[in-house]
Amino acid sequence: MMHEVIRRRLQRLGEVNARRPDLILVDGGAGQVRAALRELEAAALDIPVAGLAKRNEEIHLPGARVVRLPRRSTVVRYFQRIRDEAHRFAVTYHRNVRGKQSLESMLDGIPGIGDKRKMQLLAELGSIENIAAATPERIATIRGIGPATAKIIHEHLHR
Repeated sequence: MMHEVIRRRLQRLGEVNARRPDLILVDGGAGQVRAALRELEAAALDIPVAGLAKRNEEIHLPGARVVRLPRRSTVVRYFQRIRDEAHRFAVTYHRNVRGKQSLESMLDGIPGIGDKRKMQLLAELGSIENIAAATPERIATIRGIGPATAKIIHEHLHR
């Protein structure tokens, strides 16, 4: 994931008025710093990278260097606030994605079933559970759905 995040950030550098960062701060230790450095090297960019490892609130630098500042240091607290904001952003994003997925119906992935047929199925049988409980023959009695489509629906819901 670190490769992907850094790659996307670097792609935005090519956009108009994009400003090159003075520092890339990653959430994690030596492994995350190395992953970020590999992407920077692949893009032939020389941007300093540091990582904040949560366990001991250590600042990891390239070359396996570790800086241990007092836990109440201003720099450590500043980095923690940056990390907390990044976590808040990521959690909000993933909640939104999950929310959109929960709005999807089990009928959405069935070939040949669009919104119109979906609405017909739900209007006739009332719920996804009732559609799943129906036999292919019963499903085929619904206007606009033939035996072949009914079989596909039934098989899809019983995987």
